[in-house]
This record gives sequence, C-alpha cells and structure tokens, in this order.
Amino acid sequence: MTPTPNYAQLLQLLLPEIVLILTALIVMAADLLILRKLAPRARFTATSLLASLGCVVAILKIATAPTAVLFDGALISNPLVHLVQIFIVLITIAVLLLFASSEFTAHAGEFILLVLAATIGGMLLAATQDLLVIFLSLELLSLSLYILTAFDKTGRRAWEAALKYFLFGGMSAGFLLFGFSLLYGVANSTSLPDIAAAIAAAPSPALNPLLAVAIVTTAIGLGFKIAAAPLHFWAPDVYQGAPAPSAALIASGSKVASFFLFFQIAALGLLPAAGSAALRHPARGWVPVLAILAVVSMLLGNLAALRQSSLRRLLAYSAVAHAGYMLIAVAAHTADSLSALLYYVFTYALATIGVFAIISVVEEDSGSDSLASLAGLSRRSPLLAGSLAIFILSLAGIPPLAGFFGKFYLFVAALQSAPGSTPLLWLVVLAIAMSAVSLYYYLQVLKRAFVAPTESTTPLRAPNLTQLLVLALAAAVILLGCLPHLLLGWIDAAIAASGL
Repeated sequence: MTPTPNYAQLLQLLLPEIVLILTALIVMAADLLILRKLAPRARFTATSLLASLGCVVAILKIATAPTAVLFDGALISNPLVHLVQIFIVLITIAVLLLFASSEFTAHAGEFILLVLAATIGGMLLAATQDLLVIFLSLELLSLSLYILTAFDKTGRRAWEAALKYFLFGGMSAGFLLFGFSLLYGVANSTSLPDIAAAIAAAPSPALNPLLAVAIVTTAIGLGFKIAAAPLHFWAPDVYQGAPAPSAALIASGSKVASFFLFFQIAALGLLPAAGSAALRHPARGWVPVLAILAVVSMLLGNLAALRQSSLRRLLAYSAVAHAGYMLIAVAAHTADSLSALLYYVFTYALATIGVFAIISVVEEDSGSDSLASLAGLSRRSPLLAGSLAIFILSLAGIPPLAGFFGKFYLFVAALQSAPGSTPLLWLVVLAIAMSAVSLYYYLQVLKRAFVAPTESTTPLRAPNLTQLLVLALAAAVILLGCLPHLLLGWIDAAIAASGL
C-alpha cells in the first residue's frame, strides 16, 4: 500500500521556500504602497534590505529543518540538501546587498520578486530526486532568469540577450524533457533511484539505444544550463547585456543549483550506465559524453576569452572554461569529487559576484564594460583594485586563494576516482594546461587596472555598502584558500551525514 502523504511534514520542509514567497509578497506590497514615492535608487536599497532580511530567516529555517524523504524522493531534506540551499540563499543575499544601490529600473519590487523566485527554484532543485519536480523547478529558475535578463528597459542589449537566452533555453528544455521522457520509459518511474535500479537490472545498460539517446539529450539540456560548450551561445550576450545584478545571479547562484543537479542525475540516476573515459579502454556511457563536453568547454572557453575586449564577455567565456573544469568532478562521480565540486562552485561564485560588483561601479562611472575602462583603477580606488586582483587571481587558480585549492582538490579527486587506475588523467592534464592559458587573459585584466596609463585621477565613487561587501568577499576568498577546511569540513560532514 502507498503510505498516506504527510502534508504537515511537507509544509514543515517547505518552510524556507514559504518564507521567501511571503518575503517576495511583502516586498512587492511595500514597494507599491509605501516606497513608490522614493527615488529609484532608494527604492532598490529598501527592497533589497527587506528581501535580505527574509533570506536570513529562510537560512534559519533551513538550518533547523528535519531530515526526511517525502513522496518517493519528490522532496528530500538532509544535511547535504540544507548545505546547498544555504549556499544558494547566501549568494542571493550577496547579490541583493552588493547591488542595493542600483537604479536601472523603477520597478524594484518586481525585480526583487523575480530574484527570490529564481532562488526558490534553485532551492527546490537541490531538494528533489524526481524528474517531474526537477523539470518544474528548473523552469521556475530559468523563466525568472530570462525576465531578469531583460529588466533594463533602457538597454537594447538586454532585450537581445534575453531573447537569445529565452530561445536557446526553450530549445534546451525540449531536449531535457525528451531525455526525461526516455528515462521514464526505461524505468517506468520518475524517481532517480528507481531509474538507476532499472538500468542496473538491464542485461547491457550501456548498449541500450534508448538509454543512449536519453543520456545525450539530457546532457544537452543540462549542458545549456551550466553554459558548457558547444551549448554556451547565450552566455556572452547575457553576461554583457543583462543588468549587473541579473548577470551576477546567473553566473553564481544558478551555477550552484545546476551543477548539484547535474551531479545528482549522473551519479544517482544514471550510475549503472557510467562507462569510462579512459583513453586506452573507453566504455560507452555518460562519462565519455561529459568528458567531451569538458574538453570542448575548456578549449573553446579559454581560447575565445583570449580575444575579448569586454570584461563581461571575458567572464562569460571564462565561465564556459570553468564549466569544463567542474564537469571533470561530475565525470569522477565520487563523494570526494562531489565535495570538490561544491567547494569549487561556491568559491567560484563568490569571486564572480565580486567581479561583477566592481564592473557595475566602473560601468556607472565610464559607461563601458571594456577592459580599457579599468585603466587607472588602482589609483582611483585602491580598495576595489586590490579586491579585483584577489578575485581575478582566484579565478586563475593562483595560491593561496580559494580558486587554487578548488582546482587542486578537484583534480586530486578526479585522479583518485578509480582505485588502481587513473582514467581521467588526460582530462586533468588538459585542465592544468588550459589553466595556464587562462593566466594570460586574467593578467590582462590586472594589467589594465594596475599598469595602463590614464588621464583621470578623480577618485572612483562607490556606495559604502558595496565597498564593504566587496572587501568581505575578498577576505572570504583569501580565508577559504588559506584555511579550506573551514568550508570543506562542513561539506564533507554533510555528505557523510546524508549517506553518500
């Protein structure tokens, strides 16, 4: 007999999401009824602070949520899920506060509502192992991001970027839904553990044509969400055209949710059909598919970034390359590689948000996101220039910053994924080589900020809250690089407590 659904427990587990929904409604009401007479910047600041307070309450609810599995995995609550959800909400708070002084729109309440809707979508993605709930949560996240991309009505680039994002996103959703339908056909279930059991029970899972098509189409759908090449076409335009807070959220919070989802589907639902990406003895499965995506992403992302004159587009192609690095952790599909992936994606998100905050300040002053607009930054704002150096060097993987340890731990986890052999050694070697290539374009950014001559000596104005938070992010990147166990210990304990 099917157990009676425990709706009281369901309500208890969804309290963090309910808090964010109520926060969004309160922000909308306050903006329309109380704050509408204020200037756009003041409205944005007030609504951002109010939304951040709601996010703090949501984190407290997450931290006290019980462990449970409801509706055959449609909703899961365990320490690992709580950890990922806290990461997502913390990133949302950082985005809200860093860009609290924005004035690109007079519709602050609607913007904050969409930011919180995207956050709820990411939280639900982390808390489910059911294909239907995965797809609905992913579409809630995606649709919110599409609209956020187009929110700057004064910029033509924002409309173009949003249209491309929406069209490519709709196509990827079709591929993903088709892949999910095939997985349902294989297992007669939408539960990831049931799908894994059905694949394991088949005589030759890796050679099943139906499963092979499901793997490829699912990889295409998820590859779009993480901006893996050659499914990255939307990323440069969206990073350049979207308002700074929207671009920062797309580049950070959505990545945390999407990569965790990718790992869950691959390592939990498709584990029996993993195959091997070893050069000498490859075996068909999803690991070779991810290895191909990783190779193309690392090569195209790093080489295309070399030719960029726009800092936003450079970050977009850099994100493609980083997606390639993180796909190595998914291909390794071990508990250690999951730990490395979560550490990597969270510290990457912190550095990326910091860079976008500095870009927004420079853009407001110069009206451009070109590398040339960074000229003289070290003399006009030493604090922002020093923080930019920390973020950029962390993205490049320079010790003792968090980005270095993230890559080091990820590569070690990949090499130790198969006891007695190193099937992913060639991927790690390529990743190290591409990391060396990335040094060139990352150092070009710092060259403009610290060495390039400039005629302007006027101090660069930035809101005090933005400067304080940028400094805090830079300190976090240094601290998590020098003392990685502060975060890794939390991640490893959550993974162990969740039985992975």
